[in-house]
Amino acid sequence: MVGLILRWVANALALLLTVWLGKTLGLGLYVSGFGGAMIAALVIGLINAFIRPIVVMLTLPLNCLTFGLFGLVINAFLFWLAGELLAEFDVKGPLAALFGSVVMSIFSSVFSHALEPQKHHG
Repeated sequence: MVGLILRWVANALALLLTVWLGKTLGLGLYVSGFGGAMIAALVIGLINAFIRPIVVMLTLPLNCLTFGLFGLVINAFLFWLAGELLAEFDVKGPLAALFGSVVMSIFSSVFSHALEPQKHHG
């Protein structure tokens, strides 16, 4: 349970960093503080858990034809969808959605890796 909460906080921090970087680059990303990031991270997680598998399955032929690159479009769409569902989180346009989905994925991966217990090989 603690691990799940830590991952949720890490994803909220990843979203805050993504929005900050997007604003710095002049992209239309907005989140209303840490509380808004927590809500948005929860909704993004739920979308990825429940809606993403269905969308991926429905677009599998297109994803195969593009050697997986259509996955970027799917991720951007789902990131944008979270922004449409929430007042605390806003994504303006396809470039902001693509940037946000890729950058948040990178930050989330780094934070998740940092939270994993270190494995010693020996």
